[in-house]
Amino acid sequence: MANYTVADIQALRERTGAGMLDVKKALDEADGDLDKAVDILRVKGLKGVTKREGRSASEGLVLASIQDVDGGQVGTLLELNSETDFVAKNEKFIALAEKVLGAVVAAGAADLDAALAADLDGKPVKDVVDENAGVLGEKIVLRRVARVEAPVVTEYLHRTNKDLPAQVGVLVGSDAKAGEVARDVAMHIAAYSPKYLAREDVPADIVANEERVAEETAKGEGKPEAALPKIVQGRMNGFFKENVLVEQAFAKDPKTTVGKVVENAGGAVVSFARFRVGA
Repeated sequence: MANYTVADIQALRERTGAGMLDVKKALDEADGDLDKAVDILRVKGLKGVTKREGRSASEGLVLASIQDVDGGQVGTLLELNSETDFVAKNEKFIALAEKVLGAVVAAGAADLDAALAADLDGKPVKDVVDENAGVLGEKIVLRRVARVEAPVVTEYLHRTNKDLPAQVGVLVGSDAKAGEVARDVAMHIAAYSPKYLAREDVPADIVANEERVAEETAKGEGKPEAALPKIVQGRMNGFFKENVLVEQAFAKDPKTTVGKVVENAGGAVVSFARFRVGA
């Protein structure tokens, strides 16, 4: 007879998040020793990591943290992915995301490579994520990390499904005066997903390609050669209004722009970051 009880099964499931069958097999193999059973589940899980590498992890959550520093604030935004929304709302997955965020913040990581290498309980974040993937039985991926530094950093996390953790996360870096409207701007960013803060932030190669496409489209429509420059300029203005934050029509008042709202507050937005799970 196995040397463990129903209470042991429940305790091991709570510690690891593993399924009932896996827990029973681990306890059988460990002869009822809970610590050994945890190690067995971890080892078996890690062996399965490579099998899961080709699978898609497009569910998950976004988390943010804002810290006070000399001269202002620093915000950190991360996206942790799972394969299913079932795991995305699992308490152990959420707890893992919070621990990873803490480690990333403590390390001052500003990009994914630095985040994966950050120390978490004496191990790199990547190893801890892989271990938890083994226990949860799904591919778990720290997909991306962003860091925003400014006098004031404002966060906005949005749930697209009330039963799931936040799926959209935004950080807005601004000066103190713009901080008064920064949350509204962050909510706008969540909804309208701008790619750039200002025109000058759009890479030159993207601008050149958009101009080329606009010109070729106009020629294909049979527009006169003399009219092409103005047509291209008009279509580029449309591109900027769609993709540049300060030129977008403001969500709460489409008659004005985000740039005008910030300007009327007497301040400036200096940077932003936006993640949507799986996008």
